[in-house]
Amino acid sequence: MIAIFLVIALPPAAAFAQETAATADAALDSRAADVVAAINGEKDPEEIFGPAFLAAVPPAQFEAFTRQITGQFGAAKAVQLVDPTGQNSAQIAIRFERAIAGGTITLDPASPHLIVGLLLSKFDPVDDSADKIEADLMALPGEVTAYFGPLDGSSPMLSIGSDRRLALGSTFKLFALSALAHSVERGEIRWSDVHSLERRSFPSGQMQNWPQGAPVTLHTLASMMISISDNTATDQLMALLPESAIGAELARSGADNDPRNTPWLDTLSLFALKGNGDLASAFEAGSEAEQHALVARIRAQSGGDPEKVEPPRFTSPTAIDTIEWFASPAELRRLLARLAELSDPTAREIMSINPSLPAAEQGNWNYIGFKGGSEPGVINLTWLLQDFDGRWYILTMGWNDPASPVDETAFELLAQRVIALSR
Repeated sequence: MIAIFLVIALPPAAAFAQETAATADAALDSRAADVVAAINGEKDPEEIFGPAFLAAVPPAQFEAFTRQITGQFGAAKAVQLVDPTGQNSAQIAIRFERAIAGGTITLDPASPHLIVGLLLSKFDPVDDSADKIEADLMALPGEVTAYFGPLDGSSPMLSIGSDRRLALGSTFKLFALSALAHSVERGEIRWSDVHSLERRSFPSGQMQNWPQGAPVTLHTLASMMISISDNTATDQLMALLPESAIGAELARSGADNDPRNTPWLDTLSLFALKGNGDLASAFEAGSEAEQHALVARIRAQSGGDPEKVEPPRFTSPTAIDTIEWFASPAELRRLLARLAELSDPTAREIMSINPSLPAAEQGNWNYIGFKGGSEPGVINLTWLLQDFDGRWYILTMGWNDPASPVDETAFELLAQRVIALSR
């Protein structure tokens, strides 16, 4: 979720009694107007934000964020709403040229009432359209895909490169989730089955720090894999699933047609390949059988221990066209359709732990499930959505640029514009 958000501990409530409600309201109005000026570069952040805020959100970071906002929605025009929620806080709405931004503001109760908290999280586009969004997406460097529409593939509101395969980053973990869920549906395993934690990978995640042999359920592994993109949980889960189970999900989606998806890598093997140029070159030049043998050797030598693997630096795009996981919007749509049709809701409940949409937007949907992924040069954002009439939708957006890291914040803002097309 895109936001600037910081709230600093305030003095005791007795401090509020020093000023009248009218004075407090005037301070809120004044500081909200200052936010507009700061967004447009007409005031320095140091003039309006408190020291603790600036320590957490330095002026350069604030200015970078506002460049992204104004690049998407145009200049900030005016304060549209200041609705006090206390003597030092309010809900605010700021009108931009092409959107209305909603959020909250919190002031230090002591004069000069510097801003100690600011959240701008919801951007409702004004006079936006699929054509305008498509033009902005197509203007990004590299390759872009996007699809927003019913899960059955009918009448999409936005479709760019529906059959074009891009690198997914951690969105690939949805294939493991579907394989697991369908194995449960067939009665082969249970969500409550307990296994020892034996494999590890590099972060993202937390489970790489858990004790060796810790007992964990399949439900725990899947929840960590999806909600916080835990790589250790992913590799442990993939080691427990038959390779044919994930292969079946690739086949049913159509992604098995891409030779780059064979072998289907666990995260530690991908890190090992990207961290060692010789291994990467051998993998890229090898036949399918040679690639399988190389990955098997990496797994045997590491034993699921990241300390035995040279980690990638990940400061610039690295082999994103050859060593990754790949799928098109159409293939992700077919994968999500398999998750939507499950009679057991557990997999969908796991996808909904981290919906990755502003709270205000969440109220527009009956169900929101999410998985995203990124590395330098790669970002994918994929949502499974259900409206209040029970219809299923997908929003999936991908951006690959082998020349430079992608601007994740700008892409997430574009996703907010896309999802607003449904309103």
